[in-house]
Amino acid sequence: MSVNLEKSWLHSPTSLQALDEKAQAFTRVAYSQSSLNRSVYCILGIPIDAIDLAAVASQVEAAAAKRALLLISTPNLNFLVNSLSDSEFRESLLNSDLCPPDGMPIIWIARILGLPIRERASGADLLERLQTNGKNTRQLALFLFGGAEGVAASAARNLNSRPGGLHCVGSMNPGFGDVAEMSQDHIIDAVNSSGADFLVVSLGAKKGQLWLQRNHRRLKIPVRSHLGAAINFQAGTVKRAPLFLRIWGFEWLWRVKEERYLWTRYRGDGLVFARLLLTRVLPLVLLSKWQHLRWKQRASELLFRVADHDQSIEVCLAGAALESHVPAAILRFQEMLARNRDVVVSLSETTQIDARFMGLLLMLRKELGSRGRELRLSAVPRAIERLLRLNELGFLLDPINRHRDVAVASYESS
Repeated sequence: MSVNLEKSWLHSPTSLQALDEKAQAFTRVAYSQSSLNRSVYCILGIPIDAIDLAAVASQVEAAAAKRALLLISTPNLNFLVNSLSDSEFRESLLNSDLCPPDGMPIIWIARILGLPIRERASGADLLERLQTNGKNTRQLALFLFGGAEGVAASAARNLNSRPGGLHCVGSMNPGFGDVAEMSQDHIIDAVNSSGADFLVVSLGAKKGQLWLQRNHRRLKIPVRSHLGAAINFQAGTVKRAPLFLRIWGFEWLWRVKEERYLWTRYRGDGLVFARLLLTRVLPLVLLSKWQHLRWKQRASELLFRVADHDQSIEVCLAGAALESHVPAAILRFQEMLARNRDVVVSLSETTQIDARFMGLLLMLRKELGSRGRELRLSAVPRAIERLLRLNELGFLLDPINRHRDVAVASYESS
């Protein structure tokens, strides 16, 4: 394991006091924006924010200035594939504060489904944007964690050699151990002692997301994200694909040219992508058109009937749970969150549900989980159940999976 910290932090006599003050401030500050207010769409079981790169950069800068927690995940096809087979990996996305789309296959699926998600916001582009944005404003302090031996240190030197909005205050190569070995106290202490604003992790998608999830409460750096190859690009060890290949969705071909070992992963992910297009995306398109034809002549309003129980609040959604009704639903759900009980959503009288409303339900689940509460669906009609399962939301329907996932989330928050 190698560690490189900015000298000003190692030798400043007031550094420990400053770190303690920052840590205390961090615990007092909560991210002000409720997840219910995010513009989230459910794409095959994972939340994707309809947000552009400039808005992501603005949220990073605002969270860093407030020392407010902001966990960013950048889903690409590999993230989607992993989420289908690994419930803990999926939870790392569901528990994130922002999920801008990284990979073009996510954009393609969104376009086919008619969702307003039009552009990538990759980790590499985010770093470049922050570097450009901050030329005349406050610099963001980075800590780089992961990468091959010497890569993070090289990326730090390259970043610090250029004027701009980013300054690297430390880097660490934790070696090739498992997540538990990378989560030892001295490692977490070294990361926290950097006083950075933004923790950039590069450990491979599964290990990186899991490391962030397992150490969520122990890390004191406010903004954190697994940005994968972004550290390699900054270090210059891997050359990034030309812009036209990125726009056309052929960056993966360039990556295979640069890193031959990626071929196996891309081949496997590509086969899963083809299967998902045939067995999930195409049926969703056809079912959506059928629902539109079936219900277009009928009222498309959504009524909320709320009943109080001892340990929970039950809300029955009667009508069309569609994007047009999301603002009203947000107000209702915010009232329920304030009462700090489990929420049971009855879909017995729900005629339609779309990707935007499913995204809102995922955000309600996230907010409830952060309070130690649970979201349950009940009385799901067969047609709505079919839609939810096609959207890979079976984990909301299966009690065994649901309780297992809640147990995982409870473990991580302890």
